[in-house]
Amino acid sequence: MTRDPADLSAADYLDGAREMAAADRPFLAHLLAEEAAQRTTDLATAAGIRASFPDPTTTRTETD
Repeated sequence: MTRDPADLSAADYLDGAREMAAADRPFLAHLLAEEAAQRTTDLATAAGIRASFPDPTTTRTETD
């Protein structure tokens, strides 16, 4: 089902972030969590969301 992104809440984006994290898609999880944090009015909650889904490009370790 396609929905208008303007109708989605911070909770909707956070649910999507959790689903992407469970599916081993950390970059998509980070992007969805960032959108959830931007839609959150409480700064402490937004910081907690960002801490839960860090940017995988800055936390990634290279392997051979």
